[in-house]
Amino acid sequence: MNLARFTTSLMVITLATVGVLMLSYPQASWEAGVTGLAIWWEVLFPSLFPFFVISELMLGFGIVHFIGKLLDPLMKPLFRIPGSGGFVAAMGFASGYPVSAKLATKLRQQQLISRIEGERLVAFTTSSDPIFLIGAVSVGFFGSSKLAGILALAHYGSALILGFVMRFYGTSQVTLDQEICHQINPVKSSTPSSKPSNPPAKFSLRLALRAMHEARQNDGRSLGELLKQAISSSLQLMAVVGGLVVVFSVILELLTASGMMTLLYASIESFLGLTGLPSALAEPFVGGMFEVTLGAKAAAAPAAVPLIYKAAAAAFILSWGGLSVHAQVASILNGADLRYAPFLAARFIHGIMAMVLLLLLWNPLMGSQTDSAWLNSLGKEMPTGWSSIPDAFLIFLKMISVLLILSLLAQIIHRLLTRGEGRSRK
Repeated sequence: MNLARFTTSLMVITLATVGVLMLSYPQASWEAGVTGLAIWWEVLFPSLFPFFVISELMLGFGIVHFIGKLLDPLMKPLFRIPGSGGFVAAMGFASGYPVSAKLATKLRQQQLISRIEGERLVAFTTSSDPIFLIGAVSVGFFGSSKLAGILALAHYGSALILGFVMRFYGTSQVTLDQEICHQINPVKSSTPSSKPSNPPAKFSLRLALRAMHEARQNDGRSLGELLKQAISSSLQLMAVVGGLVVVFSVILELLTASGMMTLLYASIESFLGLTGLPSALAEPFVGGMFEVTLGAKAAAAPAAVPLIYKAAAAAFILSWGGLSVHAQVASILNGADLRYAPFLAARFIHGIMAMVLLLLLWNPLMGSQTDSAWLNSLGKEMPTGWSSIPDAFLIFLKMISVLLILSLLAQIIHRLLTRGEGRSRK
């Protein structure tokens, strides 16, 4: 009870402080609100809204179930999540935060994944979209298309490593759930002739088509009704996303204009001095703590800071996501029983891993091979905003194709190993 009262009192004080600051700095508040609204309309709305609608339609038509069955041989051994998680990963990496949180929540609501699997999924598939990383950050903020390659490798590479690490998350909870199930139904679990509860997944087009057909039958909504509900729910979510971006943009500007950020800047500067990073990066780190776009833009600003450290700061900020993205994801996760704490820990770990990975890759990739063709190809200028929608869908299709090929290869390797073991036993 005391904790609840303290939390309520703290929220009231915070809101009152923000209100007083808005009255004290009306011009800064208005300009920050306009900036946040422009970010939402010009970057976030065209990048996210089409994916929200398409994902709803794909769920209703069973396409997610179809892709999920095909990706089972890859996703289960690597990340310990069902194949439908591969669809969420491709959509999340292609369209950026918070698409994966929305899709994971939908899968959880439809009982396609467990609670632990959903939390694993959201933890490592929440990332920046390539359009924003390449077009806005690398080309727009840093003015260098060559930087996009190493930023992408650090950001998405560390996300996949995080996904592999997260496969060990919740192991004890899964074991406990299995024990409870065995206690509830001991006869079924102890029957010698019963089939294993988790048979090995296999790449089967027939089973995938059957899963899609059953999912479509269970949904039962007509195309018109499905489209109407998809647009309605997506617009509601986009309104929440836009509101959070504007709110955090205003709060950050008010704290800066009032001088309240000075103490935080000093603390971050002291910490950066201990790590060997330039103290001039304190402002980008603080800005990125609140909003990813503002933080990434600030990371490219300090002229006296070497590019390697500015890129490392951008890698951390893109992976952390900012409290604005955290608030968006938390509001989405409230639609199911998925917890926010694992996501919070995963964002911080992802940020550290991305920054360290970029520093490790810098000399091999940006030293003697700065002008290499493959690195430049990753950093071609890409448009942002409404004109980037076809590029985003193309990236999504490429990611799905790669995942399907990897899933088929995993199944082939598994069969070859199984045959080899069978022959050795004989």
